[in-house]
Amino acid sequence: MRKLMLMTAMLAFAGAAQAAEPIEGNWKTASGETAAISKCGGSFCVTLKTGKFAGKRIGKMSGSGDEYSGEITDPEDDKTYSGYGTVSGNALKMKGCVMSVFCKSQTWKRI
Repeated sequence: MRKLMLMTAMLAFAGAAQAAEPIEGNWKTASGETAAISKCGGSFCVTLKTGKFAGKRIGKMSGSGDEYSGEITDPEDDKTYSGYGTVSGNALKMKGCVMSVFCKSQTWKRI
């Protein structure tokens, strides 16, 4: 009986771990800060955890799997851009655009 309960608990934990979207977690930004991406409502919020702007929410994205879109803010100048994110393994390619023409990309690494 105890063995069955242990196996059930392990399967439940594995299922919960797999339920998280690939974008959720902690990421090392191109500038070296840590950003946390977590669910907030029906979207995913991007909040800086370290650095000069620790605690500041810098983005909100929607999507699933490996494709996400929304808004991302540069904390240095407080300008907000249309944002896109693509997850590939432990890399998150972030792209921010002004009028969908002038874009800047960076790759964040999962930590």
